[in-house]
Amino acid sequence: MTAPFRADQVGSLLRPPELIAARQRWRRGELSDADLAQREDAAILAAIGKQESIGLRAITDGEFRREWWHLDFLRQLEGVTLRENPGPKFGGTEQQPPIATVTAPVRYGAPIMIEQFRFLKASTRGTAKWTIPSPSMLHLRGGRAAISRQAYPDLQPFWDDVAAAYQQAIAAFAAAGCTYLQLDDVGFAYLGDEKFRESCRRNGDDPAMLPRRYADTINAALRDRPAGLTVTMHTCHGNFQSSWATEGSYEPVAEAMFQSDVDGFFMEFDTARSGTFEPLRLLPRNKKVVLGLVTTKTGQIESEDELTRRIDEAARFVPLESLCLSPQCGFSSHETGNKLSQEDQWRKLELVVRVARKVWGPEA
Repeated sequence: MTAPFRADQVGSLLRPPELIAARQRWRRGELSDADLAQREDAAILAAIGKQESIGLRAITDGEFRREWWHLDFLRQLEGVTLRENPGPKFGGTEQQPPIATVTAPVRYGAPIMIEQFRFLKASTRGTAKWTIPSPSMLHLRGGRAAISRQAYPDLQPFWDDVAAAYQQAIAAFAAAGCTYLQLDDVGFAYLGDEKFRESCRRNGDDPAMLPRRYADTINAALRDRPAGLTVTMHTCHGNFQSSWATEGSYEPVAEAMFQSDVDGFFMEFDTARSGTFEPLRLLPRNKKVVLGLVTTKTGQIESEDELTRRIDEAARFVPLESLCLSPQCGFSSHETGNKLSQEDQWRKLELVVRVARKVWGPEA
C-alpha cells in the first residue's frame, strides 16, 4: 500500500525529557552544536525504533530537531523574519508562537532540512515521512499586514515567489530520496471560524477569497513535482500545549481545499470542534482522507468501538477504501509538547494501528 497509510501519523512526537534539557543547555551556551546533534540523533533513533515496533509504516523523526513545527523551516527562507504574534491566541497559555513576517522578496537560497531528512531516511526500514509548513503559512497569521509593501506592493508576485521557493524545496527533498512529504496547513481549518475570518479582515484580506488562493498556491508549488513523490496535507484548529486557536466546520472551505493537488488530506475530527463528516462528500474520487479521530491533546485513550463507529459514519460520505486513520495532530507542535505522557502517546499510536488493522485488514 502507498502513502497515506491506513494507520498513519501527523508527524511530531513528544521530546524525551533529556532532549528538552539538552536543548536548554545548548541555548545557554553550555552544550556545543555537535553535542546537541549527537543527543538529537540518539533520541531520533530511539523514536524510530519505537514507531517501527508498533507497526507504523510512515516513520518520522518526531521533529526532534525543531523548536516549532513550522517556523524552523519558514525562518530559513530568504526574506522571512519572525515577530511577536498579535493573534489569534491559543487559550490557556501565556506563551504564544511568533509569526512569520515577509520583509524582502521570498527566495529558497540554500538547502533547508535536507540533511535532517537524509538522517531519517538512512535510519528507518519504513517510509521516511517528512513534514514542512504549507506555503500559506507565510501569509495566514499576519496576512497582508505582515507582508512588506515595499517588497510586494501587489500580492500576486508574492504568491508567485512563494510557489517558486517551494518548488525548489520540494525538488530538493525528492532529490534526497523523499517519497512522502506532508504540507502542514492550518489555514483551511482556521478559515472555518468566524472570529478568525474577522481577524483576516483586520489584516487587510478577504477571508472568502483565501481558501482558493491557498489552494492555487499549493498547486503552483506542486507543479512538475517529481515522479514517485506522494504529498499530503494536514489541517487542524491549532495545537499548542494541548490548546487550540479556532473551531468550526470544514463546510465553508472544503470545496476549495479539496482542489489542492495533493494525494490525501489529514483532517482533525477528534471533537465536535471541527463539525461533522458531511463536508467529506466533496472529496474527489482519486483522493484519500486520513481521519484524525484520536486526540493528541489529552492522555485519555479512545474506545476502539467508538473509533470504528466513527469510521463507519465517515464512510457514509467517502468510500471506506478512501479512508485512513491517524491522530488529529502531532503530539508536540512546539518542543515543550502537549499535556500527556510518553506512555499515553505510544498507546494512542498503537491504538491507531490496532483499529486500522481491525477495519482494513492485517496489512493496514
